[in-house]
Amino acid sequence: MPKPKHILVIRFSAMGDVAMMVPVLRTFANQNPDVKITVVTRPFFKPIFNGIPNVQVYTADLKGTHKGIIGLYKLSRALRKIGFDAIADLHNVLRTKILKVFFIGKKVIQIDKGRKEKKDLVTGKSVHQLKTTHQRYADVFRILGFELDLSRPLFSERFELSEELKILLAKSNTPVIGIAPFAAHSSKMYPLHLMEKVISELNKSYRILLFGGGKEETSLLNNMASKYENVDSVAGVLSFDDELKLISNLDVMLSMDSGNSHLAAMFGIKVITIWGVTHPYAGFAPFNQPQDYALLANRDEFTLIPTSIYGNSYPEGYENAAGSISVEEIVTKVTTVLKN
Repeated sequence: MPKPKHILVIRFSAMGDVAMMVPVLRTFANQNPDVKITVVTRPFFKPIFNGIPNVQVYTADLKGTHKGIIGLYKLSRALRKIGFDAIADLHNVLRTKILKVFFIGKKVIQIDKGRKEKKDLVTGKSVHQLKTTHQRYADVFRILGFELDLSRPLFSERFELSEELKILLAKSNTPVIGIAPFAAHSSKMYPLHLMEKVISELNKSYRILLFGGGKEETSLLNNMASKYENVDSVAGVLSFDDELKLISNLDVMLSMDSGNSHLAAMFGIKVITIWGVTHPYAGFAPFNQPQDYALLANRDEFTLIPTSIYGNSYPEGYENAAGSISVEEIVTKVTTVLKN
């Protein structure tokens, strides 16, 4: 069969998984310049795909117009009008399976999430490095008939900054570190009292910007930033667009196993990650980062890690597993990466 000329790519959530698509799509666009891609995702994620050649975004209103089976049918009718040839389902959940039913006659390839291998990983039956999510995304395009070599990646370019954003970076002439201390589950977080010690040490030599999410997180980060001369929190202050622009201009990002690590990685930024009850073996490490940039909880002490793929399940006593990583180890790693 002839290769598709226009591929519909579906991924609704979560932010980290959506951001992990970007290096794959940008590399695909570079290696297959004659192919058009339409990404179907949530409106909030649209800025993530800015600047990728031959990629357009169609936003799905999953809480309104496109909610439920009737809403998905409406979405399918709207999508048919754009004239795609094949579907790359990079989500493979009930919602995308229902949507697929409305596209009978179209070639559909769904991501293999490796659910059995991941179950074996968290139960301890088989503990080894699994295929990464980036590789699983790439496999979908290969099955559609395309060459895709992720060893020759292309990254999103750094954004030009407004004068307001330049001020945030220009308060010192030192490298700028982004720190994102939060994650969807507390078991994936470095204890905040220890993170403040990390910030206190790095504040002596570097400029630090704190990234967060919800109202409570914003309050905590603002309070933390107020104590240090070279630290500012951008949580709750900037639009998502502007946060991405700032992230693209960082020298290094220090993040949990969370979406911010993937947002930074799609720009080719150096990303140091802290891992609690989850583990890079599951395939969710940020793209193209050296293995030693992942700082892991002590598995001699917490022998059941990884206890789950997403950090939502863990035995009693594992909630602060990330705290087994010393402040000194984190500070040394950040300093070493910046010097190199």
